[in-house]
Amino acid sequence: MDYRLEKDSMGTIQVPADKFWGAQTERSYENFKIGHEKMPLSLIKGIALVKKAAAKANESTGKLPQEKAEAIGKAADKVIAGLVDEHFPLVVWQTGSGTQTNMNVNEVLAFLANQEDPALKVHPNDDVNRSQSSNDVFPTAIHVTGVQMIQEELFPVLNRLIQTLSELEEKNSGILKIGRTHLQDATPISFSQEISGWRAGFEQSYEMLQQSLVFLKRLPIGGTAVGTGLNTTKDHTEAAIRCLNEWTKVDFVEETNKFHGLASKDAVVYVHGALKALAANSMKAANDIRWMASGPRSGLGEITIPANEPGSSIMPGKVNPTQCEALTMIAIQVMGNDTTIGIAASQGNFELNVYMPVIAYNLIQSIQLLSDGLESFRKNCVAGLVANQDKMQQYLDRSLMLVTALNSHIGYDKGAKIAKTAFEKGTTLKETAAALGYVTPEEYDLWVQPEKMVGESD
Repeated sequence: MDYRLEKDSMGTIQVPADKFWGAQTERSYENFKIGHEKMPLSLIKGIALVKKAAAKANESTGKLPQEKAEAIGKAADKVIAGLVDEHFPLVVWQTGSGTQTNMNVNEVLAFLANQEDPALKVHPNDDVNRSQSSNDVFPTAIHVTGVQMIQEELFPVLNRLIQTLSELEEKNSGILKIGRTHLQDATPISFSQEISGWRAGFEQSYEMLQQSLVFLKRLPIGGTAVGTGLNTTKDHTEAAIRCLNEWTKVDFVEETNKFHGLASKDAVVYVHGALKALAANSMKAANDIRWMASGPRSGLGEITIPANEPGSSIMPGKVNPTQCEALTMIAIQVMGNDTTIGIAASQGNFELNVYMPVIAYNLIQSIQLLSDGLESFRKNCVAGLVANQDKMQQYLDRSLMLVTALNSHIGYDKGAKIAKTAFEKGTTLKETAAALGYVTPEEYDLWVQPEKMVGESD
């Protein structure tokens, strides 16, 4: 392998000749051979966008020549477009401020700019990192990346899922089934009402996420090393945020207290709490569906879901609720990520939190998994869900909890006697009520009408 010599404040080091990074990236690459979790490329692109905005702001405030600012911006565009992904090799398990990844981006941008015009001599620290520090760039990039991913990837998926559930709800209007509480028979419900519960959960998760983004849109850029703003200016911060808003179409604002912005990660905790709520709603809906689809002959069998692939390597013809299982695994991963983020955010010491790479990694993974998982669940399961009306009617007709409709006529105790006797003797509620002399068959038919027990006109 061919190498070139790169130099930083610690001296010279060999870097593979075909790599665009410099000495500081190489030192991190050699010193942190830990795991396989690479810094997410979406975060790398977020950092590059912040660098582009900082370069433009440095130009507008007279701190960087136009030629250098434009060269850095063009280099950042290549990173954002994914043209140089292989030049960001660092793992999550590095310095807790993300300094080495910040320098990785600085070095690659400088290399690309100098590759375009060697006469510029763009320096990774003096030019690309001008008016910045890892300590304000890295959390700013977390916020920018998180907001963009939620708005551009997760929200469209949620909108499509909500629409699909709304259509399913309308399609199944008027179909009655037995409700269940504690996994036991309860009073009747319509299938469309049950679906509406899933839909409303996702709608509320969407609303919670929207509300939480208010805090993630507050950017700590301009805080530099400890929050004092040393080596930058108010004008630079305002110009950088204007650029970010113009390019992303997001209404980012400046974090008014940079000491809080650098040392505390409560905005990410809050947003991820909404992601955890979405995971909980996802778990609920997926579990309901796989319970209702259980069988086909020894389970509930109230619905059928698409048979997408064979379910067993030994049992011919077996089909499993695989999309439900994938989504529930995603849900518990997100819940675990929430614990990691919460603990990491509690560990800010003095002027900096040094758990930012793992916070970023878990936030981005949660958004990505929920976006991909919910879209797969929608397309490959929910959209093809079909009610087994005969089975639903069968369970409804046999349910002992229809006796609840008699409470206001004969009282709870007599109703309980009817239900228990019918269960013990294997008779119907109607037969048992008449045999006990509590109601006549005519009264039973008048008072026990499932369609009037679900609280909807259809």
